[in-house]
Amino acid sequence: MERTGITKMKGNPVTLVGNILEIGDNVSDFTVLTSGLAPKRLADFEGKVKLISVTPSLDTPVCDAQLHWFNEEAAKQPGDVVVINVSMDLPFAIKRFCATEDIDRVETLSDHRDASFGNAFGVLMKELRLLARSLFVVDRENVVRYIQIVPEQTEEPNYEEALEALKKVL
Repeated sequence: MERTGITKMKGNPVTLVGNILEIGDNVSDFTVLTSGLAPKRLADFEGKVKLISVTPSLDTPVCDAQLHWFNEEAAKQPGDVVVINVSMDLPFAIKRFCATEDIDRVETLSDHRDASFGNAFGVLMKELRLLARSLFVVDRENVVRYIQIVPEQTEEPNYEEALEALKKVL
C-alpha cells in the first residue's frame, strides 16, 4: 500500500509504503538487524510492552536528540517494557553511534537489509528509502495501542504523548 499526505521531508511530501496500521491492529512480524548483525524479530520481544521510536538516520540532530531522549526514558521504565529504535542506518554505523554517544538502554536496530519493519509498520518513505520519524506503543500481545507519524520529518515527535499512551498500557 502507498499513502501520501501523511508526512513531509523538509517541506516536500513523501509517499509512505507498507501496511496501514490503526489502533487495535495486530502487528505483522518483521526482521531487523542488531548492531552485531544478528537478526531480531518481533517474537524476540514476546511478553514485553514495546515503545518503538523510529528515526530516518541517527546522524542527524533531530534523530540524535530523539534517541538520547528515549535512552534516558528507558531507564525509568519497568522491566516488562522494552524501548526500541529502528532506522535504516547500517548496523556498523549504529554500533559506532551508540558507543560514541553512550546509548545503552535502547535496543537500536537496523532495517536496512529488507525494509521489513518499514513495510510492516507502514513507515517506509518511498522516495528516500528511509523510515519516517514515528512512535508506536505495542502491547504484550502485539496489538498497536498508539501511533504517531511526525508530519514534518525534520521536527521532533511529541514524546510526552507517547509516554502517556505507554502508561495506559502498563
